Amino acid sequence: MEKEIRKFSNTIKRANEQSRLVEGTAIVFNSESQDLGFREVIEPTAIDQDTIANSDIFALLNHDENRGILARSRYGKGTLNLTIEQDGLHYSFEAPKTALGDELLSYLSRGEITSSSFAFTIADGGDKWERDINGGLHRTITKIDRLFDVSPVFEPAYLATSANCRKFEEVKQTMEQLKELRNKIDTL
Repeated sequence: MEKEIRKFSNTIKRANEQSRLVEGTAIVFNSESQDLGFREVIEPTAIDQDTIANSDIFALLNHDENRGILARSRYGKGTLNLTIEQDGLHYSFEAPKTALGDELLSYLSRGEITSSSFAFTIADGGDKWERDINGGLHRTITKIDRLFDVSPVFEPAYLATSANCRKFEEVKQTMEQLKELRNKIDTL
């Protein structure tokens, strides 16, 4: 499966001005996404403790691993704390006493970073595609295979890799072919 990235607004904060504790929500369950060319919802069952235990997850600034890491949960253990709650996947970590950690804390204090994002892959059969009553595509994520990172980010828009866009185009093409077949059947 190809790696995908999603972002949620207003889901990260600094505990207080004296603390280096950073807290955020990486995944929000049962919340419809912005328009990605399709709408998407992540079910609460899409992630569990096994997903975390089978993933090497980094906290990165803006998904940029070249700048260094803020924290890490290697197969469920490490400086990045991940908890699954009723509303989604929450994370927390102590910002490291590094230039990157200080930079993140400054951005949070100034309100320049207010969003969290995550990178993931879907398990085989872990999503369902359907058309809504207006003809728009809707995707439900039922199972995430692996998490790669949870990231404080600047950008307010959802992000997706070009490989993910190709998968969407394949689904869209298949849906159009089905529509054409239905029209042919209706004329018989």
